[in-house]
Amino acid sequence: MKKYNKLSILFSAALIFGCTQEVAELKDPNVPSQPTGSIGANINVSKFVTIGNSLAAGLQSNALFTAGQNESIGKIIHQQMVYAGATGEFNQPDINSENGFSSFIPSTDIPLGRLVLFDPDGAGPRAAGPAPAGRPALPATTCPSPGPATEALPAPYNTALSPQSPAWAYSGDKTKLNNFGVPGITVGELLVPSSPNPAFGLYYASRFASNPGTSTILGDAVAAQPTFFLVEVGNNDVLGYATGGGSNPAILTSAADFQTRYGGVIATLLGNLPDAKGVVANIPYVTSIPFFFTVRWNNIPMDAGTAGAVNAGFAGYNQVLDGLKDPAFGGAFGTAAQLDARKVSFSASANNPILIHDKTLTDLGPGFDALTGLGMITPEQRAALEPYRQARQTTSTDLITLTAGSVLGTCVGGNPQAINGITVPLGDQYVLVPSEIVEIRDRVDAFNQIIANIVAGSGDRLALADVNAGLNNLVATQGTMVNGILLTPSITPPYAGFSEDGVHPNGRGYAFLANIFIDAINAKFGSTIPKADITKYRGTRTPISPGNSY
Repeated sequence: MKKYNKLSILFSAALIFGCTQEVAELKDPNVPSQPTGSIGANINVSKFVTIGNSLAAGLQSNALFTAGQNESIGKIIHQQMVYAGATGEFNQPDINSENGFSSFIPSTDIPLGRLVLFDPDGAGPRAAGPAPAGRPALPATTCPSPGPATEALPAPYNTALSPQSPAWAYSGDKTKLNNFGVPGITVGELLVPSSPNPAFGLYYASRFASNPGTSTILGDAVAAQPTFFLVEVGNNDVLGYATGGGSNPAILTSAADFQTRYGGVIATLLGNLPDAKGVVANIPYVTSIPFFFTVRWNNIPMDAGTAGAVNAGFAGYNQVLDGLKDPAFGGAFGTAAQLDARKVSFSASANNPILIHDKTLTDLGPGFDALTGLGMITPEQRAALEPYRQARQTTSTDLITLTAGSVLGTCVGGNPQAINGITVPLGDQYVLVPSEIVEIRDRVDAFNQIIANIVAGSGDRLALADVNAGLNNLVATQGTMVNGILLTPSITPPYAGFSEDGVHPNGRGYAFLANIFIDAINAKFGSTIPKADITKYRGTRTPISPGNSY
């Protein structure tokens, strides 16, 4: 690859772990502080229990922490039920930590805390929320590096309370718990025993399980004898596959398995709790969350000199694509138009597409070998072509993961000419291509049909909260006015409805979801439970800068 003089790209220092931030407080003084309503005669909410994954647990910013737990869907709904005349408490397995524990457990004894937005140059919040800082021009002999941002990385948190310590276990009365939400679990994991192993979901469940290693999350929830329950589960049966760029098909639950497992969960609840009723959520289109829209598909800026140098380096590759159009190959490597679409070209622009690996493309490796055998390219040139067997630049139909922000523009193997997303294709795990997006949406549709059918067959004991429709509307309108303020499907303060991880809601987003459940309960069972005022809950915090990050 030919050398070039400078490169200006987006750098990925936007998200780091835990520290103090300010919260934009937007209050509407006209909203009553003490709403009223009625539970009605058709349901009994004297023991309200929630069962599910991270949304039920109250996970925000990729971590469980006290303030986030206090804004769990169940906690919010229970407070609204109290306004409508309900009594009792909503007990949760409190984490008792300001910064909490990341939803992945590192191998060290000190886990990291919640994510925050980071402003690496101290210039203040950015219009695009967590958009990384622009890199300065770099000489060709220098690899991009974190630079000043590294100095602002905080130390790990929670040194006084590690998940490996005895203090990690929940010290409250496990028999009085109302929240059985466990981050990261699939539907099937509600039915298997919790286990103190490094997998966060069941590992977290073991801290409040009645009998760790033997009891199940669902079994413990049933043992709590709820009179009314909420089930929010199934997202992770497709989410992990999506956030991993569709790179691991083994973790995408089949429709048949989902039918068996979800049906088993609901049958267990209705069969063992004959007098209880409940509300269940369907699954949102996970590809609509900010995790897939914060890093744009065309976020590579270049000046004319840099673009020209990079293009010169790809001239030979583009000529090889022309060679594969030869009729002698019988179209084995695609039509002329398809091969042209795989050519690499950058321009003097702030909006160049990203070079990616697309496993759905025809593998050009055999074509490269054929051209070598014909003497049209040398063995050395063939070796240089190896990374581009299934390469192309992104289009507006591709989705880039938020985690790609930590990779774009970094050197591969310390080589300043091998730049991720520019001269080296971005890995499959960071991109969803159109066929994967369709696959994911089709699977969500199949899961939601299963859920709808089960609700319809419950004998009027279940209400269906159409979370998918609610979030689709929020995304389609790019924001909605709620309680006098704007709520947007982004992580950009001050109006964001999602937390810093781009996957989970912030407090206001959880209140928005809680209201979807409340609407479903009221419509199905004739209650008049008042909806939550989202201004009473926390938004995504403004970015921190190096000067105040410790």
